[in-house]
Order: sequence, then C-alpha cells, then structure tokens
Amino acid sequence: MKSTARYSNALITSDNVNRLREALDAADAVVVGAGAGLSTSAGFIYTGDRFQRYFSDFAEKYSFRDMYSGGFYSFPSLEEFWAYWSRYIFINRYMDAPKPVYSDLLSLVQDKDYFVITTNVDHCFQKAGVDKKRLFYTQGDYGLFQCSKPCCQETFDNENLIRQMMEQQKDMRIPAELLPVCPHCGRPLTMNLRSDDKFVEDEGWHRAAERYENFLRTRRNGRILFLELGVGYNTPGIIKYPFWQMTAENPQATYACVNYGEAVCPKEIADRSIVVNADIEEVVSALLDEADCPDGL
Repeated sequence: MKSTARYSNALITSDNVNRLREALDAADAVVVGAGAGLSTSAGFIYTGDRFQRYFSDFAEKYSFRDMYSGGFYSFPSLEEFWAYWSRYIFINRYMDAPKPVYSDLLSLVQDKDYFVITTNVDHCFQKAGVDKKRLFYTQGDYGLFQCSKPCCQETFDNENLIRQMMEQQKDMRIPAELLPVCPHCGRPLTMNLRSDDKFVEDEGWHRAAERYENFLRTRRNGRILFLELGVGYNTPGIIKYPFWQMTAENPQATYACVNYGEAVCPKEIADRSIVVNADIEEVVSALLDEADCPDGL
C-alpha cells in the first residue's frame, strides 16, 4: 500500500516511547523489520574514522572515501579485490558492533512471540543471540560465499578463509592460493549478497522464508506489532510496504517506525501507528529504562 500522504515526523518524547512500550506489552506477537539504520545505530559506520582506520591505504591509492564506494571499485586483480573485501567482511561481519543495540533489542522481545525480518547482511542478530528459526535475512550474509555463475544453489561459510586473507595480505593483495573458487565448477566464488539475478537462495534461505510466511499467516488476525527499525527506501517492498499493508488489513495491528529522519507512515493507518524520529539506540535504551521517561527525552 503506497501513499504519498505521510504522517508527520515525531521526535522521541516520553509520550511516544510510552506508547511504544504499551504496544509491546499489549502485543500477542511482534514482527521486527530491520534495515541498515539499525546497524548504523549500533556503530557500524562506513565512513569517517572507522573507514580510515581500516582502509587508509586503499583510500590513498584510489581516492574513495567510504567503504561502499570501495565495494564497487573495479580493482586491477582478484588478489587486490579480495584484500579489500576480506577486510570489509571481517570488520562488518566477524567483529562485534561497537554498541549493544542488537542485544538490547533482543531483551525487549525475547519473552514475546516474535520474528525478525532483516535486509542487513552483517549477522548482528545471530551474534546477539536471536534464534535462527525466528530470523529471515532476505538479502544474504557477508559470512557466505556462492558460485559467481552460479552453478549450484549452495552457499559456503567463509570465516576461516576470510581470516587467512586478513592475516596473509600484504601491500593490499592476498596470496593467489587464497583466491576462493567454487568446489563444484572451479569458477571464482563471490559474496552471497543480493545485487543481481545471480543471488543464490539456498536451502536455509528458503526454510527461513517459509517460517516467516507461516508466522505471519498464523497470526494475521491477532494483536500484532510491526516494529520497523531503520528501514529506508532502497528496498521498501521487502519490509516497509508489507508492514503498512498488513497493518491496514488487521484492525488489531499496530505499526511502529523508529528511524532517524524518515519516521513516517501513511495517513490510512496513522491512528494505529507510532512514529519516532530518533536514533534507535536512544529509543531502545528508553524502552529498557524501568523508570518513567522524562519529558523531552
């Protein structure tokens, strides 16, 4: 359900935090929809000091100023490509997020009947302790390789090889013997990230999709809270628009959106919506605070 008429942005206040806490308490089920803004709030920043700390040599050589730009750069060799990407994957997948936003979020919903759908590929929900049977990561995982063709609908864990690339790279190159290749056809492996029609949806992906569909189907008419966190408009058809539609179809549903700068909802569901234009970390912390939230928080 698309709508050009948007609900006005709302800053974090005691009123909307209390409303969100009440909605959490009252819900029989919670569906968390998480986008890139959640990981940003947890400290996974792709620019500035964090970029310079890990990629100053690449920045000096190629003049890009953030990790995303480097991810699209056409490097002259696979050895250099994987030197860059092994660092990228290591710090954004195998290192912990600087802030405990994910674990704090889990503490809010772990005693509820909940499910998580996310477009994030950094594995933060799993590391925070979310049950993988309650999680659908739709766009892939930095921790998985797939065949670049692909010749098969399989994915391959990459942690051991990524760590070797990190340890053995020199002068922005990895040893040629560490280049990842498909065990079936010998072609280069690539990241299991949805960027084109070659994205591999493996058996685990399909099982997660089925569990998500079953969760929604069996709770569709109940008191359900659709809690959207940090979802933008790059792929709104995965989380944002379905959340709006399902809220509109279920009179007992509540839609909540926490997003710094983009906390909005359609006017059709405004009376059952809570929108908070604030950093997710602040909102989660406020929800965890047992004391009354002061005005102007």
